Amino acid sequence: MKIVTIIGARPQFIKASVLSIELIKNNIQEVIIHTGQHFDPNMSDIFFNQMDIPRPQYILDINGLNHGAMTGRMLEQIETILLNESPDFVLVYGDTNSTLAGSLAAKKLHIKVIHVEAGLRSFNMNMPEEINRILTDRISNYLFCPTDAAIDNLHKEGFARFDCKVESVGDVMYDCFLHFKSKQQKPEFLENTANPFILATIHRAENTDDINNLTNIVKFFNDLHRDGYNVILPIHPRTRNIIANTGLKLDFMVVEPVGYLEMLWLLNNCAAVITDSGGMQKEAYFAKKKCLTLRTETEWVELVNIGWNTLINPQQAIKIVDKNFITPKKYINFYGNGDACSKIVAILLLDFNNKKKVITCVE
Repeated sequence: MKIVTIIGARPQFIKASVLSIELIKNNIQEVIIHTGQHFDPNMSDIFFNQMDIPRPQYILDINGLNHGAMTGRMLEQIETILLNESPDFVLVYGDTNSTLAGSLAAKKLHIKVIHVEAGLRSFNMNMPEEINRILTDRISNYLFCPTDAAIDNLHKEGFARFDCKVESVGDVMYDCFLHFKSKQQKPEFLENTANPFILATIHRAENTDDINNLTNIVKFFNDLHRDGYNVILPIHPRTRNIIANTGLKLDFMVVEPVGYLEMLWLLNNCAAVITDSGGMQKEAYFAKKKCLTLRTETEWVELVNIGWNTLINPQQAIKIVDKNFITPKKYINFYGNGDACSKIVAILLLDFNNKKKVITCVE
């Protein structure tokens, strides 16, 4: 079996780390294409170095473009590589432009598409990620879902009528969290910083590109800082540039992006998480930390329903009272047992080997 894996952004590097380990264990050939969507060394190279991810055979260096141009160039270059590699499957993760470009290129060439983290919906079509995940799901042959809610979304959309396989396997991010937890590293910048602290991330376009939202969020963090909370923001390069251009003053601690092992330490040792990231909401839950999400909706509705996640409208972000940081007592295992990767590989191997047997009989 030969799989071409498409990655391009931080969450995909993390997910690929543990699934690549499982592919190697089962003697499956993997060819990795890095689109370059995240190109900053602190957003890309550090993950390959820390997590022993196999080095990409192809690095496309496509970044800094509008959505259409970026996706189009990725599609063109990925197609050329797929024609050369002739894989049995193309594997994509999540909901980025890299995800959509990889799945489209594969489908046009009649190569089976594997979508890891399928079935998620925020029901906000203004989010580029929502468009990417819906289109990718629709043309995928294997839809590996992280939660029962994701399965339900696909059933409601009629996927039972489509020629595809929908499987509930658990969340590969939980596999990652468990696999690397013992290797977490305390960041050097925290040596002289008092605890407790609030871990914050902000990068979504609807927050960074909207000056009103961004101003509210920065004021929100500044107010928390003045109230005695130590807010730490590992800043996305794009967010850093936008803030610099707007002239907003940041009173809280801003640091360069950190690797996954440092982020694990921050998650496990913070008092709470404030984010607009989809993946960080889950990672906070894995670490049993309360999460405040700077969005009006989320893909991870189950966390909102049981009180671990609180949605905050960025247009109305105000100072939070202490009770919002109280950790709920009820903890439910929504995301599997840390064996999502082995389940994915087992399903692919079974189907691939059965197909070979059928072909042999016909011959």
